[in-house]
Amino acid sequence: MQFFFEVLIGGLLSGVMYSLVALGFVLIYKASGVFNFAQGTMVFFAALTFVGLTEHGLSFWMALPATLVVMVLLGLAIERAVLRPLVNQPQISLFMATIGLSFLLEGLAQIVWGTSVRGLDIGVADEPIGWIADRFGLNISKFDLVAALIAAVLVAALAFFFSRTRIGRALRAVADDHQAALAVGIPLQQIWGIVWAVAGAVALVAGLLWGARNGVQFALTFVALKALPVLMLGGLESVPGAIVGGLIIGASEKLAEVYLGPMVGGGIEGWFPYVLALVVLLFRPEGLFGEKIIRRV
Repeated sequence: MQFFFEVLIGGLLSGVMYSLVALGFVLIYKASGVFNFAQGTMVFFAALTFVGLTEHGLSFWMALPATLVVMVLLGLAIERAVLRPLVNQPQISLFMATIGLSFLLEGLAQIVWGTSVRGLDIGVADEPIGWIADRFGLNISKFDLVAALIAAVLVAALAFFFSRTRIGRALRAVADDHQAALAVGIPLQQIWGIVWAVAGAVALVAGLLWGARNGVQFALTFVALKALPVLMLGGLESVPGAIVGGLIIGASEKLAEVYLGPMVGGGIEGWFPYVLALVVLLFRPEGLFGEKIIRRV
């Protein structure tokens, strides 16, 4: 049982970080109906920009706000140059635009900062927490715990912002019905700009955490693939769904790798979350927290 709880807690901590990446997808989709395929590339772009600035002499606390400004401006520029001209176009056109945007950002980041793999140190060691190991016998990584706390605070702050503030209520109105929101005077373009800017800030935090764990490299763009089963499980339009889905996926993939992996030769951590999400979709196509769509025929 001690080993079980150790694996479970480690999975839940990873799940919080998955939720952070998934949240970027949810925010943009709720406000504009766009599935932003470039979200993973934005995570990579943010991490690489931060490391590049530190290599040019900026301290951690100077590079952090500078990168935040870059990502907010990037989000606003994407909304202005990509989303706004394609308003009222077919969804497939918007999706294909974000795919092209993904390749553009990948190339731009590597042209500006280079293609070599970099390490990223946020000042937290990836080592067991001593007092937990001594008292409970559990090897819980200090980095995983701190990263999960940072992600949890950001997710909670965004959930509060979008549920309790005036802008958040406007966002929910836009998500429910664009035309109705526009009719009551809600400025759609400003709301979309705010959401893309927030998505850029979320990508920065996710980039720092995942970059510190896995290194800042091109493979960081594939972090977004880990968020896809979270979105399928929790629901593409649900902030609580992104949180709960991340926890379920994080815990299930670790437990499956440890307890089911040896039965099939191992290596199931990469694909088991997709199987779990597909099973859930068979019974709830909209996800656990997604809104049911009822069409009259």
